[in-house]
Formats: sequence, structure tokens, C-alpha cells
Amino acid sequence: MSYLRLLMAFFRVSFKTELAYRVNFFVQLFQSLLSLGMALGGLAVIFSFTDTLGGWRPDEVLALVGVYFLVGGMIRLIIQPSMEELIDSVRMGTLDFTLTKPEDAQFLVSIRKVQIWELIDIVLGLGVLGGALVRLGGDLGGGEAALFLIMLVAGGFIIYSFWLILATLSFWFVRVENILFIFQSMYEAGRWPVSLYPGWLRYGLTFVVPVAFATTIPAEALTSRLSWEMTLGAVALAAGLLMVSRFFWKLGLRRYAGASA
Repeated sequence: MSYLRLLMAFFRVSFKTELAYRVNFFVQLFQSLLSLGMALGGLAVIFSFTDTLGGWRPDEVLALVGVYFLVGGMIRLIIQPSMEELIDSVRMGTLDFTLTKPEDAQFLVSIRKVQIWELIDIVLGLGVLGGALVRLGGDLGGGEAALFLIMLVAGGFIIYSFWLILATLSFWFVRVENILFIFQSMYEAGRWPVSLYPGWLRYGLTFVVPVAFATTIPAEALTSRLSWEMTLGAVALAAGLLMVSRFFWKLGLRRYAGASA
């Protein structure tokens, strides 16, 4: 409960801060609507020439787009800004202020910065996903919905752990921001089914940069495409990466020399 109260406190602080720059809301709204419009327009053009895309029907790809915006919004809401803040604090030596707090330092650096207006992408993603589910109609059951939520949570933990591992490289290297930009660029590929790509790229988007676990696999759970082997693999990978990221965090702290050192 203390962690939940801390998270809500960071949200309140971020919301009050952003209220001083309310034009940011309209800028973010315009950018999100433009991005969504381009994505939906692209789907309309593609499916005007074909009935399936990589074996996916139009409504299934629409659900994938909804998941893409939903997960992307969550990443940019709290994971990305917090990890970027972690990198800056390690370089400047200001991580000391976090390490002296009584709560777990990893948790604090993971929620320390919130881009509140990214909630727009989350709402738009939920809207697109809801529209896709209505169109899918009777093809969706309770089992698929439950499996989707499990895969969404597992994918969230996988992405968080991956970002944290990349961010902790700042304990060894001066600047690692470019590595984060690479992930952002590769995440764009998650807008389409991973099965659409050639084998080497499909492997890379699944096991090297785990974009597939964030977008395609949760969407596969909704459309009854997900095998039990992949389901168990996603859960095991999420648990494993959480432990590995924790290890990297502890190992990096041993090398940290802050402003007070």
C-alpha cells in the first residue's frame, strides 16, 4: 500500500506541474490523434488491396493497433521518462537524493517522473481496442480476455525490465541515451504483426528487443492465436528479466560514485 501511495503522489505532483503548461495537453492531443489517424489510414489503404496481412484479418490488426497505442502510452507515461531521469541522475551524481530515502531505491527511480499527458495515448488505445473487440464480436470469450490481461502484464514487466537493464548501463558508461532511442525506433515495428517480418527480424523483435511481447503476443491472446508454450514462455521470461534487472541494479549501485563520494 505504501508503494501505491507513492505512485499516486508522483502522479499528483506531475499533474499539478503540467497544469502550469496546459497547452501541452492540446499539443499531445494533436500529436496522438495525428498518429492514430495515420495508423488507421494506413490500415484502410492496405486492406483495400488484401483481405489478410500476415494471416491477420482487419479487425485483428485493429486490435493490435489498439494494444500498440495502449502499451506505447504506458511506456511513455512512466517507464521512459523515469529511466531517462535515472540516466541523468547517475551522470550528474544526484542519485544520492534517492538512495537516502527510506523506500526501495529501484522502485523510486522507476516512478520518479510521469508524463501525465501520455494518458491520452492510453485512452485512445483503449478506445481502438474496444472498437476492435466489438467488431470481433462472438470470437472473444472470457478465456481470451483473461489471457490477454496476463500477457499484457507480462509484456509490461518484460519491457520495464529491459528498459531498466539498459538504463543501468549508465553506471558503467557516460552516455547511453542513444541505446534507448534504438528501442523507441524498433517499437514502431510493433504496430504490425511480427509474423509479417522475415525470420531474422521476427527473432530480433521477439528475443533481442522484446517488442513482440509488448504488442503482438497480447493481441494474439485476444484472437486465440497464442499457444500455451508461448504463454508459459512469456510469463517465465517476465519473471526471469525482473530478477536479472534487479541484479543489474544492485551491481550498478556498487559502482556508483555520487556527488557526495
